[in-house]
Amino acid sequence: MSTKKILIIVDMQADFIDGALGSQEAAAIVPPVCQKIEAARQNGDILIFTRDTHHADYLETEEGRHLPVPHCLKDTAGWQIDHRLPIDAGDTIIDKPTFGSLALGPLLQQKYTPVIAAIELIGLCTDICVLSNAVIAKAALPDVPIVVDAACCAGVTPESHDTALAAMKTIQVNVLHQGQEPWRK
Repeated sequence: MSTKKILIIVDMQADFIDGALGSQEAAAIVPPVCQKIEAARQNGDILIFTRDTHHADYLETEEGRHLPVPHCLKDTAGWQIDHRLPIDAGDTIIDKPTFGSLALGPLLQQKYTPVIAAIELIGLCTDICVLSNAVIAKAALPDVPIVVDAACCAGVTPESHDTALAAMKTIQVNVLHQGQEPWRK
């Protein structure tokens, strides 16, 4: 059985890029994220997109009480994955109600375990959802190399981005910086 790499594209949604919670840093990573997706597709890698998904009662949830900014409400324009990202019909999209996707761990274990060589995460926000999903992936598959590409992620602030990258390093997630090869042999 051949091995594959998995690219997990975290929450590259309109509300996080130029909508309710958008930032210049988030908008700046769209082109390199698109390039990363195209390269992964050319390599025959598996692509998994996560999509932050909230409902009309968002402000009544625990998250909504701490972050009272309605965002990524299901079926709204802000909930959509950014139109510039090349998504194919065969790509997996996981709708998640909070920071990390509890469905991600079992999906990786049950569907992809025999073929996973490595996992790479990119997207938004480094310090919230990328970090949460990296922890879930690492817990689900502790012996699979996991990479986060710092140049294809943006945090709520540049400082929180750096803090999250440092935290991921402590759980043996390899943080890729510009110019580095993504997969160590």
